[in-house]
Amino acid sequence: MGENATANLFLRVIFNNDAMLGPGKADLLEHIRETGSISAAGRRMGMSYKRAWTLVETMNTIFEEPLVDSVRGGPSGGGARLTAEGERVLAHYRSLQGRAYEAAQEDIAAIESMLKDVSGGK
Repeated sequence: MGENATANLFLRVIFNNDAMLGPGKADLLEHIRETGSISAAGRRMGMSYKRAWTLVETMNTIFEEPLVDSVRGGPSGGGARLTAEGERVLAHYRSLQGRAYEAAQEDIAAIESMLKDVSGGK
């Protein structure tokens, strides 16, 4: 594949109660932290407000404490922020993601070396 080859490792954690945390939910949490808004976070990810809100509701339900605190819109405007628990969950997930990627590098490189070059010389 050469030096321009890249690989992504998608880590989805499924817990014994069928709760799931993966890259999409983690990215949504990150975007909420950055934008202060569930709708803006959803737009950044190309998803509807309804889908973003449903994912937030799911995360707030599956964890003992809510991960996102939101205030409805109105004259003063709405907003959303990660709770302390949300910050901790996101930090643990990103740490796990990074550690898994580092541990997988040898196998990723081995698989990449077996791929055909389909770039057409680009």
